[in-house]
This record gives sequence, structure tokens and C-alpha cells, in this order.
Amino acid sequence: MQLDFYKYEGTGNDFVIIDNRESTFQKNDKTLIQNICDRKKGVGADGLILLENHDELDFSMIYFNADGSESGFCGNGSRCITHLANNLNIINDNAKFNAIDGIHESKIINGNISVKMNDVSKSNIYRFNDGYNTTFIDTGSPHLIRKYENIDKIDVVKEARELKKKYSEYTQGLNINFCEISDSEFKLRTYERGVEDETLSCGTGAVASAIFLKDLALVDNIKIDILMKGGFLTVDFIIKETTYSEIWLTGSVNMVFKGVYNNFD
Repeated sequence: MQLDFYKYEGTGNDFVIIDNRESTFQKNDKTLIQNICDRKKGVGADGLILLENHDELDFSMIYFNADGSESGFCGNGSRCITHLANNLNIINDNAKFNAIDGIHESKIINGNISVKMNDVSKSNIYRFNDGYNTTFIDTGSPHLIRKYENIDKIDVVKEARELKKKYSEYTQGLNINFCEISDSEFKLRTYERGVEDETLSCGTGAVASAIFLKDLALVDNIKIDILMKGGFLTVDFIIKETTYSEIWLTGSVNMVFKGVYNNFD
């Protein structure tokens, strides 16, 4: 048996995407997913995404971490699957699709792809009383954001793994974000659960960090460019009383290559 796949990246966050509209992929086979995402013996990716049929919407998105676990919502992955759905003539320039956290919209504008995130209530933002403005925000996936200086000098993997132990009450796991504010830009580095390593970009992390910056009154605007190792992501939103709403995540997407995976029985 052979498995056709598409390799995508969204600002450096990379994925294997499989057209599973005929429901042939073995979704319960964690080892298979791990092997495909393995960067030495497989295709290599931060995660694996299945594009599936939906009775009422354009498609369904099923997302797995590189360790084979089904994950929360993936912002960059959703932008990549929108690009593939357009390439497969499932959609034109707009989509409405289902993901693990509900229904989302996405759109293609001037080569960039935007996805609409779920609303975030201020009542669900939890701030810890420490010197890093440590804040927990769930943007479809759970994120801990901390404000640092000179994040390029941080050992992200070592620091994040210590923080995961410190905040062990989050039993569903945490993505750890290191945010830097300078006069000219906002920089972000993210350690992702399920990958258990730093990724070049994280969409839900960029959204959580933009809300973090606004909620702490560290920015005035409601359209924020976040620089990550893989490039810029833009987050814009409106504030309705005590809710961050109309949240859109925008950035570049590239289909790197497509191929056939055959290293399984």
C-alpha cells in the first residue's frame, strides 16, 4: 500500500497533509504518524493533517502532533490545508471547515492565507504574579506566554521543559511562548507540545501572544505583526466588551512538494 501526501509549510511550521476524503488513512495508528513525521526516517514534519469530507461544510481538518497524539487547533496547519483545498478545487478563495474546536473560516488574499480563530474571553485569561507577566491563554491550543529580553539567547528547549514541570497543573500539556518587545517589533519563540521542541512558527501561539500584548496594555493597536524564526504572522482582532473577537491569523503558505510514502505494511 502506498500513501500520497503533500508537504506544506506556513512560516516555517511544516506539515504532511493527506487527502483522506475516501477515509483510507489509519488514524488510530500512532506509530505510523510518528514514522511519517520523523525527520530522519520519514517525510519529516511538525504535524500531520488529514483533509476529510464534511456533510455541511467545505471540509474537515484532523490534526495530529508529531508524536501521534491528536492535538488542539493548529493555526498554521489550517492555513496550509486551506491552500491544499484550493489546489484540489474543493474551494475557491474562501472556506468554512470543521476542526477539533469547532467551525472556522479561512480566506486567500493576495497569496497570503488567513484563518478566523475562536473568540477568547478575558475571563478565561489567567495571569500569574511573577516578573515575567506569565499568562495562560487558550486559543484553540493551551499557551503559556512570558515576557523576556533577548529571546535569541534563551535555551528554549531547556527553559520550556522546566516550565512545563513548574506548571504541571495543566495536565493537557502546554505550549510555552517566549515574547520579546522592542521599539521596532514583537518577537516570539515557541516550544510546542506534541513536537516537544521549538518550532519555527506557531499560529495559535502568535494569536495568544498578540492577545497577551494587548491585554497587558503593552500595545495600542489591534493589528499586530509577530516575528518568529520562520517569518512574520499578523494577528488582528476587535474587542467586544470583555471578549477578543473577529480574530484573524494571516501569513504565507507554501506547498513544498508532494510524494508517495511507502515505508509501512
